[in-house]
Amino acid sequence: MFNIERWQEIFDAISKNRLRTFLTGVSVASGIFILVILLGAGKGLQNGIEKQFENDAQGIIEVWSNVTTKGYKGLNPGRQIQLRNSDYDLPVSKFNDQLDKKSSVRSTWGGIVSYGKESGNYQFRGITPDYLALENATIINGRFINNSDMVNNEKVVAIGLKVKQDLFKEQDPIGKEILVNNINFKVVGVFTDPSGEREESRVYMPITTNQRAFGAGDKLSGMQFVLNKKPDYDQALAQSKRFTEGVKELLKSKNIVAPDDDSAIGVYNSVEDAKQFYDLNLYIRLFFWWVGICTIIAGVVGVSNIMLIIVKERTKEIGIRKALGASPFSIISMILHESIFITTIAGFTGLLASLLLLEFVGPMVQSEYFRNPEVDFSVALTTLVLLVFAGALAGFFPAYRAAKIKPIIALRDE
Repeated sequence: MFNIERWQEIFDAISKNRLRTFLTGVSVASGIFILVILLGAGKGLQNGIEKQFENDAQGIIEVWSNVTTKGYKGLNPGRQIQLRNSDYDLPVSKFNDQLDKKSSVRSTWGGIVSYGKESGNYQFRGITPDYLALENATIINGRFINNSDMVNNEKVVAIGLKVKQDLFKEQDPIGKEILVNNINFKVVGVFTDPSGEREESRVYMPITTNQRAFGAGDKLSGMQFVLNKKPDYDQALAQSKRFTEGVKELLKSKNIVAPDDDSAIGVYNSVEDAKQFYDLNLYIRLFFWWVGICTIIAGVVGVSNIMLIIVKERTKEIGIRKALGASPFSIISMILHESIFITTIAGFTGLLASLLLLEFVGPMVQSEYFRNPEVDFSVALTTLVLLVFAGALAGFFPAYRAAKIKPIIALRDE
């Protein structure tokens, strides 16, 4: 156990090597500082990636059609597949118990939307009521498209905030009539979208009204789904893979597409996409751990070197202690105490400096893929354990060498 005399011995030993001790302490402190900052940066990357995926409903799966690349059952390649309402009904009926949200979509990329003397070119889409949640959009005025609008083919629209600002300025658009490609629609809601201005430059209307008003028959541009949540990521990934394979198989069979033609039916699975980003983030964080630990090792080597110097300079003192009956354990304990003291004080300094930097500067550093860098308590505790272990390891070999010195040889040392 430490007592006042032991503390005084430690301070006396360290004070004799002030410069070397200071430089070694800086090395250890910088190692912990760099490690914690890098781990905080890794967490910031993870937070940024998670924020990006919050911009759409979690686990969104999009399906669209394309051109066949292989001949099948007498049909030539290069055939354009056109999705229809019946294509949407197939996965809905088969996988309905797995679906949390769903919507068929028909998009028109360039439509003239006007109100009074104001007009602009905006994308308009026919959708279902679930589409608001699929896009993670928020109604800020009025309401969104509902089931009654769908059943009755109502000519109503929900417009994005950008459309509202362009066409209505400061006016309240709710209840006003706008023209979409020269067809009258009543505005029933205004929405915002976390993805930004591009998504807020859209006009949404019931898919049934869209198909009927613009002569599209039963044609669709695509469809979107969100599956029921699973308790962990691996289960969600497995479920989404089974679902996407099942949907592709259904649509290929219905539209006479070769089973191995992967171009005719396009599928985007955000769960799989998220896995790629999370894996990349994991590798980056492991790299940060490696860099930080290597920096700490450099500091530990410095501590070990200075303890070797201290042992050499105190050889005669150690010989006297052993001649007076000091055990090898007490000699090792003496050197270890000094080593652990240096690394702990320096390490806590680096840890405190890094945590303060993350606390006050971290929130100011915000970008699209980097948000709120932080280090949780478990990581701080891990670095503390590393400090104590590093201090003991740095002092052990010099301490062992000191314990092996024979008193007669130590007393002859000059």
